Amino acid sequence: MAVTDEAIEKIKAMIVSGALSPGDRLPPEKELAERLGLSRNSMREAVKALEVIRVLDVRRGDGTYVTSLEPHLLLEAISFVVDMHDDDSMLEIFAVRRMLESQATGLAATLGSHEAIDALHQELDSVGAAVTIDELVEHDIRFHRDIVRMAGNTYLASLIENLSSQTVRARVWRGLTEQGAVERTLSEHRAIAEAIAQHDPSLATSLATAHIAGVERWLRQAAADA
Repeated sequence: MAVTDEAIEKIKAMIVSGALSPGDRLPPEKELAERLGLSRNSMREAVKALEVIRVLDVRRGDGTYVTSLEPHLLLEAISFVVDMHDDDSMLEIFAVRRMLESQATGLAATLGSHEAIDALHQELDSVGAAVTIDELVEHDIRFHRDIVRMAGNTYLASLIENLSSQTVRARVWRGLTEQGAVERTLSEHRAIAEAIAQHDPSLATSLATAHIAGVERWLRQAAADA
């Protein structure tokens, strides 16, 4: 194991064991390196790596802290990875999203409160056929985020959201708009919302699966035409 990897594992072990908790300040670099039997250089590199994946927060002139370790922070790096992939990889990513989000939509139909369902319909009512691409992207993010949050699992919500980043959504919406699919897609959104309002998990799951599969078909065709 490389010395930097060893340092990462030892800091991770401190967090997992409870020796370091969310919000805690790490001991000074020299002290921590000596305690863990590591060089200051490997400790410094480990801290940089853990800062990138949002486990640690380096505050210049103040110290290094463990972050809140909340799901939206820890899974944030996934969106960066998604943005870097080509069309073939995106198809695999969308397949994962389809499997997760369709089940989450079914849970939303089971668990969604009246308030959450009302908010979902208000979101739909706020969008018209003449919206811009940027407005469509923002609507799409809010619509799917609201549904997944109804499932009541913060890790699932963060994972799904980051599997389809804003950059990817913008790219997909531009392609769909060029093919005149905006109204069809918004109609599918309305059908999903209605199935959730009816507390019909089977229908909601099926509609969500078909909705995301439609985007997959467009991506597959776009990759074939490229």
